[in-house]
Amino acid sequence: MVGLDGTVVSIANPTIGKDLHASLSGLQWVTNGYLLAIASLLVAGGKLGDMFGRKKMFLAGIAVFTLSSLGCGLSHSIGVLITFRVLQGVGAALMMPQTLAILRNTFPAEQLQMAVGIWAGASMLSTAAGPIVGGLLVEHVNWQSIFFINLFVGAVAATVGWWFIRESRDPAETRLDVPGLLLLSGSLFVLVWTIIKTGTHGWLSAYTILLLALSAGLLAAWVWWMRRAPEPLIPLDLFRSRSLDGGLFIMLAIAFALFGVIFFVTLYLQRVQGLSPVEAGVQMLPLTGVVAISSVIGGVLGGKVPLRLQLTTGLLLVTGGLVGLVGIDPSGSSWGPLWLWFVLIGLGMGQVFTTSAEVIVGSVVKERAGAASGLQQTFLQVGGALGTSVLGAILTAGIGATILGRLAGVGVTGRLASQVAAGKTAIAQGVVPVPAGTSAAVAAKITEASQAALTQSMHTAFLVAAGVSLAAAVVAVLFVRVQGGSGSAALMG
Repeated sequence: MVGLDGTVVSIANPTIGKDLHASLSGLQWVTNGYLLAIASLLVAGGKLGDMFGRKKMFLAGIAVFTLSSLGCGLSHSIGVLITFRVLQGVGAALMMPQTLAILRNTFPAEQLQMAVGIWAGASMLSTAAGPIVGGLLVEHVNWQSIFFINLFVGAVAATVGWWFIRESRDPAETRLDVPGLLLLSGSLFVLVWTIIKTGTHGWLSAYTILLLALSAGLLAAWVWWMRRAPEPLIPLDLFRSRSLDGGLFIMLAIAFALFGVIFFVTLYLQRVQGLSPVEAGVQMLPLTGVVAISSVIGGVLGGKVPLRLQLTTGLLLVTGGLVGLVGIDPSGSSWGPLWLWFVLIGLGMGQVFTTSAEVIVGSVVKERAGAASGLQQTFLQVGGALGTSVLGAILTAGIGATILGRLAGVGVTGRLASQVAAGKTAIAQGVVPVPAGTSAAVAAKITEASQAALTQSMHTAFLVAAGVSLAAAVVAVLFVRVQGGSGSAALMG
C-alpha cells in the first residue's frame, strides 16, 4: 500500500485536478503532504514500536492508512484530499518501520537477508506497479479507485498480521522521549519542506538558507538533548557502528539516484517520446521489475557472498547504467538499447536495497531494530526528496545555460529566443513554451531546440547521480564489515 500510493497519485493528478478544480500547487501538495508526514515521523514510528510492540503499531498503521484511503476516495475538495493524504502518511510512518523490525526479531541471522530480500522485492514491485495500475484504474474506472483498492489490501493485511505476526518490543523502553521526538521530527520536517520548496525559491535564496540553518539548529539541539536525556529517543551509541553509518549513507545515495532517475526518465518518455503514462510505466519495467527480482536474488546470496562485495558490485552496476543513460537523445537513440541500461541499474539497485537494509538493521541488537528501521526508512525518503530536488535544480540550470545556443542553432534568435529561454522551468518539466502566434514551422524549431537542451541537461543530472552512486561504493568498501559467512553486519566500535 505504501509503495503503490507513493507513485500512483502522479498518474492520477491531471484527472484529480480537473475533477476537484485544483491548482498546480494544490496538486503538488497531494504528494508533498504525504511525503512530509512520512519523512518527519518515521523515526517516531519505529520508536513507538520498540516501546509498545511492533505488531500493535503495525496494525495501528494499517488501520490509519486504510481509513485515510477511504477518506481520500470520498474527498470532494482538494483541501480535504490533502488532509487525508497527510493522515495516510501518518499511517505509513507507523507501519513502515515495524516491517523490518518484525523481520529482525523473527528470523535468525543466517535467514535474515533472505527475508529482507523478499521484503525489498515486494516493496519495489509495488512501486513499479504504481504507474501501470494507476493508469489503468484512472482510464477504465475513476481516480477514486486508486484509493479504494487499499480497503481490500488493508483488510487482508490486518487479518493476516493479526494471526501470524509475533509480538516483540524492547522491555528496556518504558518512557517516550517527547523533547527528543519533537526536535528530531521538527528538524526532518523543516529539511524536507525546504527541499520541496527549492523548486519555488531556489537553493541559494535567503528563504532556503535560513530554513536549512533552522533544520541544522534543531538537529544540533536534538544531539545535545540525546546526550542528556534519561531515556533518549535514539541512543547516540547506535552511530558508533561504522556499518550502520555506512549503510545509512548508502541508503541515502541509492534513493537519491533511484528517485531522481525514475522521475527524469519518466519525464523523458512521456514529454519527449510522447508515450502515455501506462506506456511509460511498461517501458520502465526493465528497471523497476528487475529491481524487484534482484532484491530477492540479493537475499538468496545472503550467507554466501559478503555484504560488502554485494553492495560494491551493485553500486558499480548502478553507476555503469547511469553513465549509459547519458547517451539518450530526443530521437530515442542511445549508446545502447535503453532497456540494457535499465536492467543494469535494476540489477544493482535491487541488491543494494536488500543488503543496505540488512546492514542497517543487522548492525543493532534486536531490541533496537525499530529505531534502526525508522532511520533506514527516513534516509530513504530524504534521499528520494534530495534526488528529485537537487537533480531538478541541475536540470533547470543546465537548460538556462544552453537553451539560447540551441535556439540559435536552429535559427531562432532575438526577442523570440529570449521569450523561450525565460520558460526554462517549463522546459525542465518537458513543456515547450511556444509563444502565442508563432508559426508551425518556427514552433517545430523551438520544440527541437528545447528538447535538445532538456536531454543535454539530463546527461549532466545522470552523471551527478552516477558520481553519488560511485561515492557510495567507496563508502561500502571502507565502512561495511561482515561476519564471515553469516551475512550479518558486524558491530564496529
